[in-house]
Amino acid sequence: MIDLEVADVTKAYGETPVLRGVDLAIESGEFVAVLGPSGSGKTTLLRVIAGFERADGGSIRVHGEVVDDATAFVPAERRHVGYVPQEGSLFPHLSVAENVGFGLSRRDRRGPRVADLLALVGLADLGRRYPHELSGGQQQRVALARGLAIDPRLVLLDEPFSSLDVGLRAALRADVRRVIREAGATAVLVTHDQDEALSLADRVAVIRDGRIAQCDTPERLYAHPATPDLARQFGEVNLLAGTARGARVTTALGDLETAVPAAPGPVEVLVRPEQLVVGGSAGRTRAVVLDTEFYGHDAVVRLHPESGDTPCLLARVANPSSLPARGERVEVSVQGPVVTWPAGVEEGPPQARPA
Repeated sequence: MIDLEVADVTKAYGETPVLRGVDLAIESGEFVAVLGPSGSGKTTLLRVIAGFERADGGSIRVHGEVVDDATAFVPAERRHVGYVPQEGSLFPHLSVAENVGFGLSRRDRRGPRVADLLALVGLADLGRRYPHELSGGQQQRVALARGLAIDPRLVLLDEPFSSLDVGLRAALRADVRRVIREAGATAVLVTHDQDEALSLADRVAVIRDGRIAQCDTPERLYAHPATPDLARQFGEVNLLAGTARGARVTTALGDLETAVPAAPGPVEVLVRPEQLVVGGSAGRTRAVVLDTEFYGHDAVVRLHPESGDTPCLLARVANPSSLPARGERVEVSVQGPVVTWPAGVEEGPPQARPA
């Protein structure tokens, strides 16, 4: 069942277009992240879904009901959608329990609902405290509990971790995912943090210039990005020129396999750093080690090929117990199939994308 359907939604502020025809469908129980840089339209999209703004065009359905189109508009308070803002936005004069129960009827405030929600977010003993007596992470938990208080099937999260330090952010992310799963809700998270999106979401919708550039699972977004620009956003890349011929592509690093046969002709080739093998007898390209970066669990080796116009390469070594020295000459090869796009094309799906 589709809990949220956004169809060809547009929105402008004055003469400035922000959303340029957004399409997005989210199934019941999914956790979807909308990922994009500042100014890409992600927050505006969330506000339109919530009902804080009205779309200029297109339609929005929540739980199958039209809440925004050319002829109908359901205000935010009647959409039965939970909303968790960026800074928590708690009422300072109300206790934790009163903040959580703010949107409930008087009867429900007196019942077990508030206590159950505080237990769900790990704050069972803090109901009588006030927001200023809580840490930043605890305040965000209260905001989440308040967003879930009306028992919504759809919860919207507007960069709820951005003001927290790195360690607390990682811990709270895991808790938020658990709480939303236990509540049985569908969730939409707006973020500019790719690690946050990839680690939390079932699917990630990448928004660029007011349009969804690609919506897919984190694994497919990393392995099969729709454009070279998206490939750069999801990790380090080696981009090479090549000539496609069916299931193979010829590059400066040798004759490589493509995941899906590509149309003959010049292409741009994506080789992830972990696909590069440094050393061994199977190497096809000789390169000079420029430097290495050791991270404990792995290491990055920067290489300069000795021949051709190949740019400097990045290789990620999973077992860095013995790394080549700076200035050492090594053999380099590629393992696994590669993604290709038609040369000079930044838009459209990749040619090497498995079914």
